[in-house]
Amino acid sequence: MRIIDDTNPAMPEINPSKVCFIAAKARELLSEDEGSRPDASNATDDGERSILTDAAYGPVHAELVQFIADLDDDEAAALVALMWIGRGDFESTDWEDAVAQARDRRQTPTAQYLLGEPLLPDYLEDALAAYGHSCRDFDQGPDADV
Repeated sequence: MRIIDDTNPAMPEINPSKVCFIAAKARELLSEDEGSRPDASNATDDGERSILTDAAYGPVHAELVQFIADLDDDEAAALVALMWIGRGDFESTDWEDAVAQARDRRQTPTAQYLLGEPLLPDYLEDALAAYGHSCRDFDQGPDADV
């Protein structure tokens, strides 16, 4: 006899391995001193705008942006919904509503929106935990299933 566990609501739109990869890369990005590399500009003269350009970011940022950009629309909406759930804007039981609002509210590229959230890795991991998933055993090596 098969027993169905109803304790964790379903999260079908995105593979947890992809979410863990994004969380790991976002954490790696946060640990780097991205955007503050010296350049030829004078920070006083340019209002420190040089650190806001994509040119100031390194390969981890580029990889993460490209990975998120390659998600299909359902996965991108699910990723935003997970961030909102982890942040406390929605409960895990409000999954369908959170995903629908993520689709409806989209105004900027998903990567740009998500990477503007400094606690993104924590929020994603907290949301996954609410659905019974963990990134603890996540392997982002070459054989990882992302």
